[in-house]
Amino acid sequence: MSDSVVLIIIAIIVLLLLSGFFSGSETALTGASRPRMHQLERDGNWRARVVNQLRRRQERLIGSILVGNNVVNILASALATSILIELFGDAGVLYATLIMTTLVLIFSEVLPKTYAIRHADRVALYVAPILRLVVALLSPITRLIEAIVRSLLHVAGDRTIEQSRKAREEEIRGAIGLHSDADKTAADEGVMLRGVLDLDDVEVGEIMTHRTDLEMVDADLSPMQIVSQVLGSQFTRLPLYRGDPDNVIGVLHAKSLLREVQGQGGHIDEIDIPRLAAKPWFVPESTDSLSQLQAFRQRREHFALVIDEYGALQGVVTLEDIIEEIVGEISDEYDIPVAGVHRQEDGSCIVDGRVTIRDLNREFGWSLPDEEAATIAGLVLHEARLIPDEGQSFAFHGFRFDVLRREANQIRSLRIAPWHVEGDEIPAETEPSPNDGDLPPTTTS
Repeated sequence: MSDSVVLIIIAIIVLLLLSGFFSGSETALTGASRPRMHQLERDGNWRARVVNQLRRRQERLIGSILVGNNVVNILASALATSILIELFGDAGVLYATLIMTTLVLIFSEVLPKTYAIRHADRVALYVAPILRLVVALLSPITRLIEAIVRSLLHVAGDRTIEQSRKAREEEIRGAIGLHSDADKTAADEGVMLRGVLDLDDVEVGEIMTHRTDLEMVDADLSPMQIVSQVLGSQFTRLPLYRGDPDNVIGVLHAKSLLREVQGQGGHIDEIDIPRLAAKPWFVPESTDSLSQLQAFRQRREHFALVIDEYGALQGVVTLEDIIEEIVGEISDEYDIPVAGVHRQEDGSCIVDGRVTIRDLNREFGWSLPDEEAATIAGLVLHEARLIPDEGQSFAFHGFRFDVLRREANQIRSLRIAPWHVEGDEIPAETEPSPNDGDLPPTTTS
């Protein structure tokens, strides 16, 4: 065997090793834990910083790796073909194809990628500095490739930024779901994490205390009457109105009022109640909960009045309401129990009409739609397309809804039962379908 053949064989081996390096690096950098790399960078690990820098320019990274990998593979195959043609003639092309395919698959693809998958974080930290140099050297070529690829994707209809954001959010939700299956503690954590992700999809109008349930103070009452009302209330902040409940002139804080009572030495009738009230803060009911949470933090306030598009008062939203969307219901010794959700022995539930659909879905793992209504009573009104009478029943979304109590035009109490609990079959017109919510519900009286 001549010296030239030996040198070519050595060159092929080196090229196969380089190919394995590129293949394993691609797998490691795409599979390395993003949270761990982020934390390592914050702890001062310079290799993790390089990993994150490379991943922030992922298109250029992938382009450089593919250029390098293809160059070494093609060059190795060309060298092997030249040797085998010299040794075996035209049959050398077939031999070169079989041999190089086997070598590339085993030593340049499967072996390095398998190792990189098993040790993604470690491999990524080691190869990142080398790849940074490779990316810099191949930058002119990869820039040209990027321009061509982006043009082709634009013509084909690339994914929008919003779609990419949703894809990342779905990935996070999937990770939370996997984590939540571990145990009860992990499941509770999963509920809270999903609550955080849902904040920007939940409007304050869905979580506020509606005006029909508000406790408000009439500024025209005597100071003694107002003090008595405030002391008897479960709330520390009460909207103060004059004449019409829509005419809110301030928010009265119990602590400010009691401090003034003490300062007046017990002469309550001399207190100027409107002067004590803080300036009311009005927010649209369409404001998403995440924005409202940030606004609460920036203004250092816990209480806002919710209005509709016409400026009419709709209710009150507090910081506690938003936090409860994340951690669940928060109660203290002053909370007054309300008729919320009561499980029955037959598996059905007696539910107050004001209970939100989100709370029911979270509590029981249901999937009732909450796009058209925030409360369970609102869902029944939306689906029924009428104001039902007591004793009337409806069937939709796989559940049976019995109206137990109605006050004026408000549904106050419902009995909800999945159809399998009732022992009935879902009627054909209410079986799940693409437009299930648009079909007229089955009703009985």
